[in-house]
Amino acid sequence: MKTLFKNYLSTFDGLSKEVWWLALITFVNRAGTMVIPFLSLYLTDDLQFTLKDVSWIMSAFGLGSVVGTWIGGKLTDTIGYYKVMVRSLLSTGFLFIALQFLNTFASVCIGIFLVMVVADMFRPAMFVAMSIYSKPENKTRSVTLVRLAINLGFSAGPAIGGIIITTMGYGGLFWVDGITCILATLLLIKVLNPRVAKPVDDIIVKNPTSVYKDKPFWIFFAAMIIFGIIFLQYFSTMPLYYKDVHLLTELEIGLLLGLNGFFIFLLEMPLIKWLEQTRHTKTGLILFGLLLTALSFYVLNLTSWIGILIIGLLFMTVGEMIAFPFSNAFAIDRAKKGKQGEYLSMYVMAFSIAHIFGHNAGLRLVDSVGYNNTWYIMVGLGFIGILLLMYLKRILKNETARI
Repeated sequence: MKTLFKNYLSTFDGLSKEVWWLALITFVNRAGTMVIPFLSLYLTDDLQFTLKDVSWIMSAFGLGSVVGTWIGGKLTDTIGYYKVMVRSLLSTGFLFIALQFLNTFASVCIGIFLVMVVADMFRPAMFVAMSIYSKPENKTRSVTLVRLAINLGFSAGPAIGGIIITTMGYGGLFWVDGITCILATLLLIKVLNPRVAKPVDDIIVKNPTSVYKDKPFWIFFAAMIIFGIIFLQYFSTMPLYYKDVHLLTELEIGLLLGLNGFFIFLLEMPLIKWLEQTRHTKTGLILFGLLLTALSFYVLNLTSWIGILIIGLLFMTVGEMIAFPFSNAFAIDRAKKGKQGEYLSMYVMAFSIAHIFGHNAGLRLVDSVGYNNTWYIMVGLGFIGILLLMYLKRILKNETARI
């Protein structure tokens, strides 16, 4: 057991202290956004909005994420990642506190939109910072560490949020959210100030290529939107499937989905370190991750045995563990030829777009054609993404041959 634990810890070797600080700041930030899981409950219970109103507010949420990511990428390339991160985090803190004082439909829509615009400006800047503070050979594992922090933050956030709502009400939740963002800003200023923290891989591009002219990246972008739409079903339609078809309770659903975070925490870093040592290309590994995610829906239609839910979740979890770090690393590598903020904002935006359409499309499909047919459609969509990635592999092979 001691040797196993030692081997596990060794998978984190070589990561710079700045990346560790970035992971901690991301953890505080993600745990701090504990309003998000309770947003629909707050809107219906406290503000008495209808489900139709909530659906429009959530659309404003997704749209704000897309706009914020785009602006964040542009600002990162003009004023630098550090200024964007500090201003985004600090402003988000004050906006979260102010959000509790909005109570009309129009004001909440505008408020949620603005919060997400400012909050998601942080993401492309954070990925650029991570790239700068990571050695070239460690970038994929650095991404994995930050993903680990995000997952832990998302796990801790709702639990803490539930306690705060019980003791202080929803108002307390907004105050704690805002204060944690402000505290994360102070930590960021203390440990990642460019005058103190030294870059490991400070990439300077004299004649940057615009992401808008990079055809291979746009094929990758389309594949990531498809992956995002499929993956997000596990956070909207899948819990309903567990409840309606397999009659699981909320506790059982929570425990089942909790396995996802547990396996990621336990296995993702060792898996990524092992895969990095193989000869597989990043594109090939992303393709394999997407294939496993698509198969996680296919297996559900094979049998009514309840154990298939765990098998399906394991397929999805391994697919996610492979596809996310290597797709992020692909975007970081591709950004070396252009403006980093622009490239990484487009990568993040692929998942913001998936948020806008994925939940809505999945729920409408379930309502019109049922769960089984919806899963087949997701599998079909997955194979479209796989074909795009196969085409991307061929283009990249030709691109390398010309160099």
